[in-house]
Amino acid sequence: MPHIIFDSFKKELVTPSKNEDVTFKFIAKSFNFTSKPRKTEYKICVEKENKDFLLTLKQKDENHLLKVDKVTRVTPVQLVKDALNAYVKEVDANIVFSNTQSINQKIKPTQKYLKDIDYFVNDFDTEKEINIEIGFGSGRHLLHQAKENPKIQYIGLEIHTPSIEQLLKQVEIQGIENILVVNYDARLFMEFIKSNKVGKIFVHFPVPWDKKPHRRIYSNAFINEALRVLKKEGTLELRTDSRKYFDYCVDLLTNLPSGQITIDINKDLAVSSKYEDRWKKQGKHIYDVVLKCSQEDKEINFNYDFTFDKEIEFDEIINNISTKAVVKDDYFIHIEDIFTIKGENSGLIQVTFGSFDRPLNKYILIENKKARYFQDLPLPTSANIKAHNQLKEMLKND
Repeated sequence: MPHIIFDSFKKELVTPSKNEDVTFKFIAKSFNFTSKPRKTEYKICVEKENKDFLLTLKQKDENHLLKVDKVTRVTPVQLVKDALNAYVKEVDANIVFSNTQSINQKIKPTQKYLKDIDYFVNDFDTEKEINIEIGFGSGRHLLHQAKENPKIQYIGLEIHTPSIEQLLKQVEIQGIENILVVNYDARLFMEFIKSNKVGKIFVHFPVPWDKKPHRRIYSNAFINEALRVLKKEGTLELRTDSRKYFDYCVDLLTNLPSGQITIDINKDLAVSSKYEDRWKKQGKHIYDVVLKCSQEDKEINFNYDFTFDKEIEFDEIINNISTKAVVKDDYFIHIEDIFTIKGENSGLIQVTFGSFDRPLNKYILIENKKARYFQDLPLPTSANIKAHNQLKEMLKND
């Protein structure tokens, strides 16, 4: 990820302020709310192109390290680079190392087809059949499918930023108009697609996570969500080079109350990835298992409100809030960190909450006795809704 190391600076950053098209809104300083000593860390709120996110500034050996906060990452990565460069320019820092230099490209990745998760929660609607590819990598398969089926709306899910930018460049070059891309966890994304709308879900060569099986895409919950969004006769298609992962998925699929599965080995597709080509040359087997949906499902509807309706005294909260995790049967809450904004009875509370296998990490920004989630709202999953209601109780001053 882009970052800058500098050994000195000539002036302090003043907020609010602006350097070219980057706005610096506030600086929050880490608050030592536990007995364990820690190094001071700062969160710097920036805005560029109507996107708010945080930069992290902390000590690294004898130098200062500036990078994007991992909870509030944004795409494209150029936004982050511009914000980092604007900060060191504003404080007149002496740079020791930087990987934020921009390279002029003849074809820039288009943002027209890159969507935030909020778009799919609040605005996405189509009468077309939807096909979804989870973890599209280089994008070969997704691009091929979209060109061959222009009347189908494709959604590509990927968390690797360079892969996203590579795909968007190809979308621009090839003039493809039926692909939408989102940088998000597929295990959460499925809850925001209407029931019975999807023709195919492709999961090609997912990370097997042999040592961390809880991180696998395939689980009973994921398969149930896939069956809900799939049309009758729609398919969930796994392709993997891992025999262990294949066996694990087959075991899950053969214990379903309904559906039909088909298994193939070394099946040829119209397009393959460079990794698949390499594995085949090495004589490695490729396994396919396809689940066909046999029935329609009911539409789901969540009623949710992620506002904080009570006034909150930040200075009182940070001295009394518990750092012990709240653990319930189907959700949890853990206060991870606290950052104070100087002289304003304001600050950031970093919290992890939601379901145990799909936790969400967010900041709550408290300003002028009012609280809100920083950057965007949590996704309205049942676990997140329950956790939010509990958080409201935890943040009460009475």
